[in-house]
Amino acid sequence: MKFAICNEIIQDRPLADAMALAARIGYDAIEIAPFTLARRVTDIPPDQRCEIRESAARAGIAISGIHWVLAQTEGFHLTHPETAVRERTADYFRALVDFCADVGGGCMIVGSPKQRSLLPGVSLEQGWAWATQVFRDALCQAEDRGVTLCLEPLSPVETNFVNTAAEAVRFARQFNSPRFKVILDVKAMCSEAVPIPQIIRATWPDFAYVHANDRNLKGPGFGDVDFRPIAAALKEVGYAGYVSVEVFNFDEGPEIIASRSLEYLRRVFV
Repeated sequence: MKFAICNEIIQDRPLADAMALAARIGYDAIEIAPFTLARRVTDIPPDQRCEIRESAARAGIAISGIHWVLAQTEGFHLTHPETAVRERTADYFRALVDFCADVGGGCMIVGSPKQRSLLPGVSLEQGWAWATQVFRDALCQAEDRGVTLCLEPLSPVETNFVNTAAEAVRFARQFNSPRFKVILDVKAMCSEAVPIPQIIRATWPDFAYVHANDRNLKGPGFGDVDFRPIAAALKEVGYAGYVSVEVFNFDEGPEIIASRSLEYLRRVFV
């Protein structure tokens, strides 16, 4: 199994230094949150993108992809009733695909709960159709650039649109493209009534990425979620992609979070 870590965990230092730290600890890849670099990816010029790619090469670490793609942006929304907002979002998704490809990333993780939630008066059917069109435009770019779009099911506490892995799979399959998949997030799967190993088996081969975290918002091994059956299920289905550490509580500090999370993952994935 390949292990990655999200760079916002280490955002107290420049990205090149974060890459070097992740590589030294033993991670195979780093996952980039664009907001740690600029308010919008369109503000990141070609020479900076080239430097990001070269920094990763110097550190000896891959870039697995990008996530938190709409964080700290304004004016974007997947299911907004205004056509202009959705068209603007589709344009920005294409720009995100280009950024991901330019820095050498393979997956674009789309969580963005606030920018996809159904607004008052918008039905599920309307939101589904509108989000489908936004993604369809971006998917053409993703297929051209070799980037896989991964929709992230999130708990009802975070959003009211696509809450389960089964819903995400149904959404993804309508595109009939190898470049549109699902990401499974352990914290999010904890909100489902179905056991996580069962979700993994039922969702395969429709997922292409995994986020490793605990229901307590900390890293794997920092809470009561047992990753051994999760690891066993991933191995059983033949998943060979990235398991990426994503946390939301940084109390322990970047080096402890990064090192202890990886130590735990290596133990359970033996």
